[in-house]
Amino acid sequence: MTVIKRVLLLTIVTCIACICDFAFAQQALQVRVKIGPGTLEKKVSGRVLVFFSKRNRSPVTGPNWFAPEPFYGIDVKNVEPADSIVIDDSAAGFPVPLSRLESGVYNVQAILDHDFYFANHNHGAGNVVSEPKRITIDADTRGPIDIELTRLVESQKIDETKWFKVVSRTSRRLTNFHGRKVIERAAVVLPPSYYEQPKRRYPVYYDVSGYGGTLFQLQFQWAAGQPGPEEGETEFIRVYLTGQCKWGHHVYANSATNGPRGDALISEMIPKIDKSFRTIAEPTARFVGGHSSGGWSALWLQVRYPEIFGGVWSTAPDPVDFRDWQGTNLYDANGASVFVDENGNRRPVARQGDQRVWYDTFCKMDDVLGRGGQLRSFEAVFSPKAEDGLPAKCWDRKTGKIDPKIVEHWRQFDISLLLEENWAVLEPKLAGKLHVYMGDMDTFYLDGAARLLGERLKKLGSDAVVELFPDKDHMSLLSDDLQKRIRREMTEAFHKHHPQAAGSNK
Repeated sequence: MTVIKRVLLLTIVTCIACICDFAFAQQALQVRVKIGPGTLEKKVSGRVLVFFSKRNRSPVTGPNWFAPEPFYGIDVKNVEPADSIVIDDSAAGFPVPLSRLESGVYNVQAILDHDFYFANHNHGAGNVVSEPKRITIDADTRGPIDIELTRLVESQKIDETKWFKVVSRTSRRLTNFHGRKVIERAAVVLPPSYYEQPKRRYPVYYDVSGYGGTLFQLQFQWAAGQPGPEEGETEFIRVYLTGQCKWGHHVYANSATNGPRGDALISEMIPKIDKSFRTIAEPTARFVGGHSSGGWSALWLQVRYPEIFGGVWSTAPDPVDFRDWQGTNLYDANGASVFVDENGNRRPVARQGDQRVWYDTFCKMDDVLGRGGQLRSFEAVFSPKAEDGLPAKCWDRKTGKIDPKIVEHWRQFDISLLLEENWAVLEPKLAGKLHVYMGDMDTFYLDGAARLLGERLKKLGSDAVVELFPDKDHMSLLSDDLQKRIRREMTEAFHKHHPQAAGSNK
């Protein structure tokens, strides 16, 4: 063999070795998720999520929005037992691609999320999860990390009591929209005198949970029923609504993705409640309230269905005026960004003391989840569907720049704008009914929108109460004093139209 041939052969061998080493290195931090036997009865489509944590023994309970750790997600279609899904740099990842995962000792856990009803992958009955696995990631890590999904997430068992009842019904409207059976549920907590006074009828308070709230959580709070009314209060039948859906919180608004959620509540669930319990089935005895996403839901229901409810008490609602979307004016003709302000500084989405969660970081985590996060939840309500059938994204995911075409669709859900544009019709229907309470240091920067709403309503000549409480954040707003005030105000609104009930607690 000539020298030239030997050199050429050596070069070829070296190149092949380099290619193999490169391919081997590329596979170093793959995660191979296998669906275990007996876990699925049929093929399903959904999203596989893989969570890494140095702190949490069960990382699949994440992400922790204020102290996030790495996690990855990829959509899957028509998978079944024995199928394997590879998670690599092609998967959506936070904070970095899988190949750049920081060295260290991790607990790693995976889940196949295909549930229809719950935003949180850990609550979805039938989702398939792995047991936590302890691994070490370092420069010498080679080959895929094998994980097997072996355990089904069980349905959350709710125990009814004498005082705590669950109402379930198949929604005709939602079933027709989604092309599958859709069951809606609500929890009913009966007042202390309900069984002692079998002929008495009661006003009803519909309380919408905030983002992430479930009926399962409520049972522990209300199993023994309500406390007796304090001075200046009347007894209410309390109905709890959660807004839970696969995209997050549907906020009881009719939307292109979630379907006719508001209409289903008004035309199907409320009549069932009135039929099943001794309610005073009149708008003057039917009230609505809620906190955070529940606060937005409550205000939307009162404004959208003004003749159904006799008053709303909304606390710390999600953005009620899109001129201040957590600091961004969505109508800015210059193409504002939700990621940075006009000076190019990063825009925060949440604050906790001196700690900040930045909008770009929060958005990236939300997108890795794929669905069920807060921002995608907003888009599932406010956006039209995109060409891929998913909710259209309102801003560019790299720059944060707002898409004016999508914002145009969002306008119909801007509560402040809706009030202004329809005030001539809404004013007499909403007289004395609007109450919005917000902390002026809201954790999620929701106070700016509430302030704009108050200014607009004042300019319209409304008697609405929009009050900002000094130095209160998202949760400290809900003090005992404010909750007592709301109960007294709701009692007064009820007695105004039903004075004969004023002495019924005696």
